[in-house]
Amino acid sequence: MTEGNFVDYVKIYVSSGKGGKGSTHLHREKFIEKGGPDGGDGGRGGHVYLVGNKSLWTLFHLKFARHIKAGHGGDGGGDRSTGHDGEDKFIEVPLGTVVRDKETNEILFEITEHGEKRIVAQGGKGGLGNWHFRSSTNQTPRYSQPGLPSQEMDMILELKVLADVGLVGFPNAGKSTLLSVLTSAKPKIADYPFTTLKPNLGIVAYRDYQSFVIADIPGIIEGAAEGKGLGHYFLRHIERNSTLLFLVPVDTPDIKAEYDILVNELTKYNPEMLDKERMLVISKCDMLDDELKAELKVQLDKDFKDIPYMFISSVAQQGLTELKDKLWKMLNEENNP
Repeated sequence: MTEGNFVDYVKIYVSSGKGGKGSTHLHREKFIEKGGPDGGDGGRGGHVYLVGNKSLWTLFHLKFARHIKAGHGGDGGGDRSTGHDGEDKFIEVPLGTVVRDKETNEILFEITEHGEKRIVAQGGKGGLGNWHFRSSTNQTPRYSQPGLPSQEMDMILELKVLADVGLVGFPNAGKSTLLSVLTSAKPKIADYPFTTLKPNLGIVAYRDYQSFVIADIPGIIEGAAEGKGLGHYFLRHIERNSTLLFLVPVDTPDIKAEYDILVNELTKYNPEMLDKERMLVISKCDMLDDELKAELKVQLDKDFKDIPYMFISSVAQQGLTELKDKLWKMLNEENNP
């Protein structure tokens, strides 16, 4: 999937169908002088549904479908004929899609399961025909009900990527490179900041044909929660990750300070981020010899007493198997406490 095809935020207008009106009809047939009322009911208007689809990873297919309308119900006819129901509309969305009311910004619901179906605009009920209003004192009612009107809504669809592990780090920390060697994903990699402009997903193949999903989130800088850099636009994707993998290059002047900045930005955006499992990975360690690594380890043991850490090199393929083992263990502990 190319960067331009990843869409995680769309605004769409939906409208259900209005109900058909009931019929005001009196039975007419040869040799039947007083056939009485036989007006049928109107059909209901079509509903607009959102349906979860695990095969979708983006809202790109809705980028240019800004108006979605269901069909109107048909009017009732004579001989108690019911009008046809309006055509329903089904909008397929990826799992992790949050639905907001554009007017109030209220979260209505979210789609998290494959095949989950929710109505966002309910079709109007069809009106009753005059056959329903007959009585002993009113044997020829000449009135019926109109159908109920349609429902309209402007709504916002936000995709929060569903991944087991989220890669968090400054621009040029090596997140895309790590994703490319752990998975079959092919993110854009370059030697300038903010190379990654959209989240990238990859599936890590583990032992015994098992796997887990890892997401490369665009780089965070100090002040991201206030809108600096790429801002907090992509921070919502990290909310869905059960484990956060903090990536800090070994040539960073102060590893602890950079880690604290990242944690602080996530906390300012959503304090619940602190409840997630965390792990620190020191990247680009192929430039260290054993002596320098031992010296750095002494300092890291002091700074990170409660956070597990490890050294890796994506380019030299160092420590990657151990990294997958640790992540798998953390994910299993998270899912089976």
